[in-house]
Amino acid sequence: MDEWKQTAGPEIPENSSDPGSVAPVREEPARTEPLKEWSKVRELALRQLDRFISLEPKVLRGDDADAIHDIRVASRRLQQVLDLLYPDARQKEVRRLRRRIRRCRRALGEVRNCDVMLDAVNQSLARKRAARREAWTAVRHYLLERRAGSFQQAMRKLSKVNLAVLYVRLKDLLATEGAAAEPAPSPEVMAFPDQPTSDQFPQRLAQSLEGVWEAFQKQVAESQRDARGSVIHTVRIAAKRLRYLIEVIHEFEVTGSAEALTWLRGLQQHLGDWHDLEVLEQMVVDMVARPAFLREHLELAMEVQKLILRGRVEKKDFEGKYFAMTRDTPEWQGLKDWVAHLLESPSAAFARA
Repeated sequence: MDEWKQTAGPEIPENSSDPGSVAPVREEPARTEPLKEWSKVRELALRQLDRFISLEPKVLRGDDADAIHDIRVASRRLQQVLDLLYPDARQKEVRRLRRRIRRCRRALGEVRNCDVMLDAVNQSLARKRAARREAWTAVRHYLLERRAGSFQQAMRKLSKVNLAVLYVRLKDLLATEGAAAEPAPSPEVMAFPDQPTSDQFPQRLAQSLEGVWEAFQKQVAESQRDARGSVIHTVRIAAKRLRYLIEVIHEFEVTGSAEALTWLRGLQQHLGDWHDLEVLEQMVVDMVARPAFLREHLELAMEVQKLILRGRVEKKDFEGKYFAMTRDTPEWQGLKDWVAHLLESPSAAFARA
């Protein structure tokens, strides 16, 4: 759109001495509305931000395991959308807010692990003929003590994050209107993603998908060579990032995204079950490794060790399911083909959406 607009009449220079001349009237540049695609992504980010902050009161009460889980999931989803909006994170403010989101999630990680373990132990104890009931009861007592201590540490860390300030600042940044074609006025005031045309949206999304997909494939390949727990855990984290990004793609109804999400949820289920047993084993090992416990409860420690051995058998089963899903299966190949098509022709994929 022209930056200048004149009234009717002959064009006369502004410095003309003719008193009857009509000077051109300069209009302010028209404010470009955010492109609909980026507006939708911004709305997704705001939705996750609202979800994230709405859970804070429940988390602070300390007795809502679902709230602690949900706020961690919301933090991951929010972080993934921010990575899409600002892939380079050049602005100091973006990096700072992103670190706060990550610190919040990590602060609650130990509490979340204890909640999951307590739920599993309670289910075992709820069985009428629970084997090794005394051992499970001892594990439950240990987990309750550990959770209480972890929660207090988490609250101290969260107080330093200051979620209220994070919410206000990030919402202000995400709610900035009309910055799609305008530069940021200062390093501390972040403009909306600089996408001059809607044609660039599929390319940006494909670029983000490429990085997340390559990281996921790399970790899967590494786990095929090295099946240590730490390596499989990196696959689990990479799968979460991939899933939350594809959730954004699914919002635009891209063909094949629903099937990709279904496959990823199945993979995450196996890896999640595996991870729960991995964490439980580590916590139980920490429990029986205490000198005082071994000295005073040696027979009980031997029973607890049997729980560890049984858990390792179950872990192998979930590992087998994970490896079966990521080897040469039609579903795995279908996911790879779908990603390859989207990366090769992102505009075509979105045109059919």
